[in-house]
Amino acid sequence: MSSLESVDNEKFDAPVIGHFIDGQEVAGEGRMSDVFNPARGVVSKKVALAGADIYETAVVACKNAFPAWRNTPPQKRAQIMFRFKQLLEENADDICALITDEHGKVLDDARGELTRGIEVVEYACGISELLKGQFSKNAGPDIDSWSEFQPLGIVAGITPFNFPAMVPMWMFPLAIACGNTFILKPSERDPSAPILIARLLSEAGLPNGVFNVVNGDKETVDLILQDERIQAVSFVGSTPIAEAIYKKGTSSGKRVQALGGAKNHAVIMPDADIENAANALMGAAYGSCGERCMAISVAVCVGEEISNKVVASLKDRIKKLRIGPGTDTANDMGPLITQEAYTRIHSYVEEGLNQGAELVADGRNLEVSGYENGFFVGGFLFDKVTREMSIYTDEIFGPVLCVVRVKNLDEAMALINEHEYGNGTCVFTRDGETARYFTDNIQVGMVGVNVALPVPVASQSFGGWKRSLFGDLYVYGPDAIRFYTRRKTMTQRWPADNKTEKTKFAFPSGGT
Repeated sequence: MSSLESVDNEKFDAPVIGHFIDGQEVAGEGRMSDVFNPARGVVSKKVALAGADIYETAVVACKNAFPAWRNTPPQKRAQIMFRFKQLLEENADDICALITDEHGKVLDDARGELTRGIEVVEYACGISELLKGQFSKNAGPDIDSWSEFQPLGIVAGITPFNFPAMVPMWMFPLAIACGNTFILKPSERDPSAPILIARLLSEAGLPNGVFNVVNGDKETVDLILQDERIQAVSFVGSTPIAEAIYKKGTSSGKRVQALGGAKNHAVIMPDADIENAANALMGAAYGSCGERCMAISVAVCVGEEISNKVVASLKDRIKKLRIGPGTDTANDMGPLITQEAYTRIHSYVEEGLNQGAELVADGRNLEVSGYENGFFVGGFLFDKVTREMSIYTDEIFGPVLCVVRVKNLDEAMALINEHEYGNGTCVFTRDGETARYFTDNIQVGMVGVNVALPVPVASQSFGGWKRSLFGDLYVYGPDAIRFYTRRKTMTQRWPADNKTEKTKFAFPSGGT
């Protein structure tokens, strides 16, 4: 890769991405950040970074919209979600083009991302059923008791660059379907898709002020975390930031779910189907240039024979990776998101070599004709990696797969269970007993059997264990309903007319 093309920001007339507040786009002013086309390595747009004034406008819009939206029947909210789903499908090509332009992932991957987001919208269409409470008639003498789930108020989502459409849709469809108003602070790296999605949601009939997009950076995040009017915050990002957001948010009385980093292991047993396992590992390790929280970054091979076969099979496949701009549907892998990511990956590769790992596939010095300034790397494969190496301990967030050789399943599981992250893992085997033992005893939140990316469907919930999640509830699925609502329980009794009851000093029970 050659040096980054210089851009004179004062002369560069780039489109400016603003905000979406109270049902309309708001022009960006003041502080700006560059938005790159990572395939070309050049600034293609600018994004406005919200300060206190813009943020306050969004909060006021949420506050004003909440009373009427809270009292909107769930079935009417569901009807808006149905129309929103249809508009997402009709505008899928435009959304995916924006994702590819600003993130770099290939179009097929962008379509997969959007599809998984739409699945959560589909789940939100059933909000009338999901919000049903419980009722107990005659819980006591002539006493009825029931519970219901009421919205929190204003809630916020802070989302990462790697899934600019899907991760926001993990959050806001269910949050607003539950009756809350929402502020989304997407990544400033790829802000265009969330703005288009906000327009579509408004077109679907969502009242002004219910959903707002505020672009920004750490200053904007701090405003959200310090604001007592924000009742809950959902976050997806790295573990250090997730932990900081959890601590800051909860200290100001918020409900917080903060999903952090990962180091996802795939265990390959001696009886595994090598061809299928290798194909699955390729997609899981190198898809989206490895910039996924569910990416497989460690292949744990049980036994020397299976280790040699897996390494040889992967090496052969990596040579055949088609790498180039995401707009070319023939490509398997696009560029990294930024120059900083490019530099970080190369730094980790050097560390791996210095610490004694064997570099089987080297993705450095890759050039893509016509895109010489793009943030492109090839696939990396390290063999004979040990648990002390930084390429094993750290989340690299790039197309770097490490092979660790172990003697048996127990050693493989101990390796995974002792790691600080517990996001996702999988095992490749033909043996049911092995699969059952693995799924029952592994200390990880999402587990696959012959499935490299065990991302739960929308009717389940997504989240990891250990330092991959801060908070008690996962995102989307049933946990999201609990996260975005409070349970309220009512107990009522109607005494008979003209009947005076005696004072009772004993604590009431169901039978009296």
